[in-house]
Parts: sequence; structure tokens; C-alpha cells
Amino acid sequence: MPEVVSLALAGTKTGVWDRDLERGEIRYSTGWYEILGYQPGEISTALEDSFSRVHPDDLEYVKAKLHPHLFGVVDHFEVEHRLRCKDGGYKWVLSRGRVVKRDSTGAPLRVVGTTADITSLRELSDRLQNTCKLLTNLVNQVPGFVFQYRRQPDGGEKFAYASDPVRLIFELTPAELTANPALVRQRIHPDDLAAFEATRALSAAKMSAWHVEFRVRLPEQGLRWRQLDAQPMPTEDGGVLWHGLVVDATDRKQAESELQKLARIDYLTQLPNRRFFMEKLGAELSRLHRAGNGQSTVMMLDLDHFKTINDSYGHAVGDIVIMKFGRVLREEIRRHDAAGRLGGEEFGVILSGTGLAEARLFANRLRRRIAEQPVVANDHSIAFTISVGMCEMTASDNAVDSVLARADAALYRAKRQGRDRVVEDQPPMRARPMTAV
Repeated sequence: MPEVVSLALAGTKTGVWDRDLERGEIRYSTGWYEILGYQPGEISTALEDSFSRVHPDDLEYVKAKLHPHLFGVVDHFEVEHRLRCKDGGYKWVLSRGRVVKRDSTGAPLRVVGTTADITSLRELSDRLQNTCKLLTNLVNQVPGFVFQYRRQPDGGEKFAYASDPVRLIFELTPAELTANPALVRQRIHPDDLAAFEATRALSAAKMSAWHVEFRVRLPEQGLRWRQLDAQPMPTEDGGVLWHGLVVDATDRKQAESELQKLARIDYLTQLPNRRFFMEKLGAELSRLHRAGNGQSTVMMLDLDHFKTINDSYGHAVGDIVIMKFGRVLREEIRRHDAAGRLGGEEFGVILSGTGLAEARLFANRLRRRIAEQPVVANDHSIAFTISVGMCEMTASDNAVDSVLARADAALYRAKRQGRDRVVEDQPPMRARPMTAV
């Protein structure tokens, strides 16, 4: 059996030592010498010399681990430290030991233990730690919050990993989030929470990518947009594990909003352009169809003799006139009405739930404001007038194009009759029945 033990110790690069505190010496096995590259008899066996081989940076740590056992506080000791080799270098070792003999007062007399070479394990551990540090540093440089999120079969949840940028994305620390995953939902805007949870449920059910854009309300940053993208994978217990990234989407969403605004709003007047106005006109007709009754008035407006203004004062002044009329129009319509620039000097208005009589009052009020407030540009006072054609839109109308055509026809008649006036659509004449002679 001693031979088997010796072979086992040699195979694991482990040496044995025996500290005799009464005699003040320490005995080492052959394997212990081999760990440090010595031959038996090449080093001192005095107890006081044994500590001289411990790396200076580890000496106090070794003593702090050894003394509690020597004085009976713990039943054994175990410590990782470095020992100086014959060639002057150091090896990492794991020393374990136990007091096997004490005097009548409990003072230690003899300690036996082992020393194992763990240099390769420490080097591997150091490489792994360095790799982890590298990966952590790389992940923390990603412009977003990297996470590992688990949804358990019973509905429980856990963030198994949360990168440091969560401090910016949700204004939470990684520790706070891993301790209480529900803190994320508390940050999400209430109007977006249902979509957040619905997309997560769909991702879990279909094992498909989880993508969602949502707003968060943060204590310091206020209202911000976030975008989440994650890939799910099933777990053995029937849960789901997502690996994903949450980024700040505020600038992109604002840019998209501006682009949408540019695509729908006329830059000069800040009124809806023709396309957006037609969408609003379609929405108003759909509302009338749903109601089955009621009416709205649709107007076409045109700035009279606008070409003359451009030719006389230049296009820059013409733009000022267009802007002035657009501002007056925005100020006159109600919140639930709509107005738009259809092109050039032509505009459209939708007066929701308004009949022709009330619409005529609106149009004449608009004409008076224009007449009373001429445009002043380049020391010139430029007066201008408008012509208005209007028609009634009801649930009996089938398409917005025909409605707009009726209003346009009324506008044409206003111009033909001398401009600066309001003309209503004239319904087609019905044939009168013939009477007997």
C-alpha cells in the first residue's frame, strides 16, 4: 500500500511534508523536492527556513490561513501560494495540512500535510480570468445592454447576465437587475408594456427572434426609445433562455419621425401636403360611412392672381405670401378640421361635421382676414384675395376623388365669376316631367 500511495502522489505532482514543532524541523518527501527541482539534502529542513521559500507577497496570507488551525479555530488548513524553486522561479502550489499531535494544553506539536503543484491550473485559471475580463470589457464597449434572460416554466424570470451599459439603457445597475428583473417593466412606458410582453410571448411560443421597440421613462433621461433584439432557445426544464441586446433607438426614432413629417408636411406652410390631405379626406369619408349620416364640407381655395405677384415681386415674395396664407389657415381651422397645400397656390380644407351654411361663414371670415392683413415685403404692401369652392360630403359619397372634383368645379366657377368670392357646389339639375298639352 505505501508503494501505491507513493505512485499516486507522484502521478499527481504531490509531495508530503511533516512539521515537527518540538524539534523545530520539517521533513519532505521525494515528490515534494521534485516539485521545486531539488534533490533531498539540498535545502534546509529547519522550520524557520521553510517560510523563506514562500513568495514575499504570499507570506502574510499563508500565515493567516495557517494560524487559525494551529490554535484550534478550524480543523484543518488549505492555502494556495507560491514557493521558490531551485532555479529561482516560483511555482503555484496548494498546501493542505492538519495538526496530528498536541500537548496537554492544546498547543500543536506535529503537523502533517501535502503540497500539490497547481501551476498549470493557475495558469489556466489566469488565462480564463483574462479571457473573461477581455470579453467583459468588449461587451461593455458594445453600444447597448447585452443580456441573458431566462423565463421559467412557472412564470418566474431571471437575468443570468447583465452587461454594465444597463446603467445607461435602464438606469439600473447589473446587480439591481439580476436581483429584481421586474424593474425593467417598471421602466417601460405603460402604453408599450403590452406590446413588450406580447412579442416576448410570441418569441417563446414559436422559438422565433424577439424584436420590439418601446419607450422607457427614466429618472434622469426622461422619455427615451429602446430597441430589443434577442434569440430564444429552449431549456431542459421547459423554460426559455434569450440572449440579446437592447440599444438606444431615440435618435433613430426621432429621425424617422422627422422624415415622416417631411414626407407628409409641406415645408413652406407647415400644412399637410396633397398626399397627406387626401389621407385625411379618406379618413373623414370613412367616418361618415360608419356613422351612416351627417355631413362635412370640403373646400378648394386658390390665391387670386398669384402669378402676377410672382412676376411683379419675385418668387421669394411669392413664398412669403404663401406662408402668410398658410399661417392664417392654420389659425382659423378647428382642432378636428384639416387643411392642406395641394400644390402651388391651391389649398384644401375639410370642415368636419359642418354644413354649407356654417362653412360659408368660415370662408368669408378667412377672406376678411386676408383682405385686412396684406403682406409687407421689401417696402411693398401686397394685398391679395382668395377664391373658394366648396361642396358637402355625406355618407352617400363613394369616393374622395368625386368629392374633390365637385369642390374644384365650384372653385372654377368662383374664378370665372370674377374671383374673390365663395361658390358652393351646384347639384345636377333633374329633368322635369313632361305635362300633357
